[in-house]
Amino acid sequence: MEALKHECGVAMIRLLKPLEYYQQKYGTWMYGLNKLYLLMEKQHNRGQEGAGLACVKLEANPGEEYMFRERALGSGAITEIFGIVHSHFKDLTPEQLHDAEFAKKCLPFAGEVYMGHLRYSTTGRSGLSYVHPFLRRNNWRAKNLALCGNFNMTNVDEIFARITADGQHPRKYADTYIMLEQVGHRLDREVERLFVECEAEGLKGMDITHAIEDRIDLANVLKTSSREWDGGYVMCGITGSGESFAVRDPWGIRPAFWYMDEEIMVLASERPVIQTALNVTADKINELQPGQALLMSKTGKMRLAQINRPKEKKACSFERIYFSRGSDMDIYRERKLLGEKLVNPILKAINYDVEHTVFSFIPNTAEVAFYGMLEGFDNYLNELKVKKIEALGHTPTHEELEQILSMRIRSEKVAIKDIKLRTFIAEGNSRNDLAAHVYDITYGSLVPYVDNLVIIDDSIVRGTTLKQSIISILDRLHPKKIVIVSSSPQVRYADYYGIDMASMDQFIAFKAAIELLRDRDMRDVIARAYHKSKAQASLPKEQMVNYVKEIYAPFTDEEISAKMVELLTPLDTQAKIEIVYQTLEGLHEACPNHTGDWYFSGDYPTPGGVKLVNQAFIDYIEQVYQF
Repeated sequence: MEALKHECGVAMIRLLKPLEYYQQKYGTWMYGLNKLYLLMEKQHNRGQEGAGLACVKLEANPGEEYMFRERALGSGAITEIFGIVHSHFKDLTPEQLHDAEFAKKCLPFAGEVYMGHLRYSTTGRSGLSYVHPFLRRNNWRAKNLALCGNFNMTNVDEIFARITADGQHPRKYADTYIMLEQVGHRLDREVERLFVECEAEGLKGMDITHAIEDRIDLANVLKTSSREWDGGYVMCGITGSGESFAVRDPWGIRPAFWYMDEEIMVLASERPVIQTALNVTADKINELQPGQALLMSKTGKMRLAQINRPKEKKACSFERIYFSRGSDMDIYRERKLLGEKLVNPILKAINYDVEHTVFSFIPNTAEVAFYGMLEGFDNYLNELKVKKIEALGHTPTHEELEQILSMRIRSEKVAIKDIKLRTFIAEGNSRNDLAAHVYDITYGSLVPYVDNLVIIDDSIVRGTTLKQSIISILDRLHPKKIVIVSSSPQVRYADYYGIDMASMDQFIAFKAAIELLRDRDMRDVIARAYHKSKAQASLPKEQMVNYVKEIYAPFTDEEISAKMVELLTPLDTQAKIEIVYQTLEGLHEACPNHTGDWYFSGDYPTPGGVKLVNQAFIDYIEQVYQF
């Protein structure tokens, strides 16, 4: 319903055979490039603000370019960057185009190591200079570094202060640049350490260069550069000499999966994209574990290394509900279960009147949860039919059986996503009027003034689309009651690990809780939470407490939902409105391996998350109140 900006996506490929092998087997030396394109397109949901790719050629001669990068902005960035790459090949003869040896020697992007990135900005920073991969150049091949990631760091200020105190000078105050500087600095030190070691052994000239490249250990680089990182991340990098790595945060907040056979190693943010791109089954694909790195040497040897000690795993539950592709078999099953677990609260909301209720979903993200909800209601109805038959107390007649068995769950496609609101229509009233028509309805899909309408969405975060468009347009069908169902719990707290939810005033749950405190003359709760938050602002982040929880503590989930209805229902709405949310327990039962629920519970996995939500609350209060 409401488009949250997704996390970024990453893709890495390491070819394990010479380019001639792929030319002979698959008819093109571009096998790796083509697979990278597929991996990126299949993850397009993760980035529509920009995309980039980097490539390294192995065994290039001095004076020959060996590291290539292309980046572009906009939702068409993937097409654009691959179009630019292929433009280098358009004037070739057919013989040249199919000559892997010629490509390897003469053509850009004809390499063995590839890395791709899809960008969604969660910081508000935009422009080509913020599109990954970032590049750090050096005359030593092993010191060249391309870096990209799916991440947000919560302690950029601390890291920036420390590395500048050490004399480093990042080009921009942004976490990617700072991390590039950190990893690059440790890479420099590793190369210099090996140089001294090789020189002591009597090596000279290119022998030193080759020895360094053969011995370099990126695990050392990552251990020394990542120990201070607080946040959710999958960070990927390739060096000019052909080493590559991907490292995951110790809490397992952000996801990464990898596959390897004798021809190729592939890593991506989502499992089904690897399944599709390489036609392999899910059991052949491995998950990168918390704090773990996948390391590929220049020679193509892979090893896994524990870079940071794993913490309590807090894999992001929003991944399962909202962001990741529903084509993953586990995610599909989990989303259906989220829908199924809402049957009982929905029955209560419609006063158990299934006969006069139509079930539907907000297109298109909630469709899988909708199927699960329908299955749950089918099971409920079957149990009800059995009870009705048993209650007859005699062998039922044909007519009695027919009457009972004809009970059906009524499902319709009621809401239709009709138009995309264009940003050039900026004038307030015109824009608001158009916003009300982003969705359309299927007229005649329910009996006016008789039927209830139950409509499911995957999450309700800000509530703006509900208020501006959905409730008003659904009310035109004249349902007796509209029950809006969220397959996720109430989103109450900001995210600082890669999703664009960073300020408190954008959450309808937070606004509802604040309004309830005002209504009930409980402003002292707000004041106490503020003063406690303010008092700890100077403490180390490890000692901070999330006092925003005290804003919600006096109220039940149902009270907050009822207040949301007040805030979101347009004045001229005729139908009665109710909002039903998933419970936190239901979320944990449906997604047992993704316990990172800080959006809903306020239980941040890292100290940096607590620090930032504390500051966001202080900022909100100081803008609105005078304490």
